[in-house]
Amino acid sequence: QIQLKESGGGLVQSGDSLRLSCVISGRTFSTKAMGWFRQAPGKAREFVAAISESGRSTKVVPSMKGRFIISRDFAKNTVYLQMNSLQPEDTAIYYCARSIRDDFPVHEYQYDLKRESEYDVWGQGTQVTVSS
Repeated sequence: QIQLKESGGGLVQSGDSLRLSCVISGRTFSTKAMGWFRQAPGKAREFVAAISESGRSTKVVPSMKGRFIISRDFAKNTVYLQMNSLQPEDTAIYYCARSIRDDFPVHEYQYDLKRESEYDVWGQGTQVTVSS
């Protein structure tokens, strides 16, 4: 069984950067695509970014593209979310999740890695608070 543990959150000021880490433990030989989601107070959880099993393909929501970067280190069994130029609206609990898929779909109609239903293992989350 796989467990996910996020870390790296904290209280920062507008314009600062943070790097979130998600350590994968357990049956790590069975790697899959991974994703980051976030949930702001009073809002539904939303997709942030995803990375394929190989690490060669990544996707970041357009509104965060250029500020957020997802990556993975296979030697450390860790997935990262580098967040730059943080704004107060980025305040949320950030979750990493393991997808049931290995890779991004060839065609968008096949499945959508932005959907929570495409993930079967979730971490507990790490709080990110950005003050203005």
